[in-house]
Amino acid sequence: MTRREHKANSGTTHLSGYQLMWMLVTFDLPVETKRQRAAASKFRLALLDLGFEMSQLSNYLRFCNGKEQFEAYVRKIEAQLPESGDVYIFQFTDRQYENIVRFSDQGRRAQKKNPTQMVLF
Repeated sequence: MTRREHKANSGTTHLSGYQLMWMLVTFDLPVETKRQRAAASKFRLALLDLGFEMSQLSNYLRFCNGKEQFEAYVRKIEAQLPESGDVYIFQFTDRQYENIVRFSDQGRRAQKKNPTQMVLF
């Protein structure tokens, strides 16, 4: 059954875990001067304002409902880039997110459950 047939039959759209995406923004920004520290803080706050969640000090995560939304956030991040430093943006599917291996305090932790997503259209 195609997605269009599924939508016609059920009245809702089924979103695949392979189409839903996560963004990981990781960065290494200089913080040697007061101006650089201010720019790094401003960039972190901009990510939070865009709905990202801090995973670690220089790693921020956000859920996206597809490639178009991912690209829109890339453009928003680009508009907030500080003058210097490195910023990397990774994308991975919701299914790949489920398989992340996590260690904490020298022990393997249970896989995180993906947040429940609502379809509102």
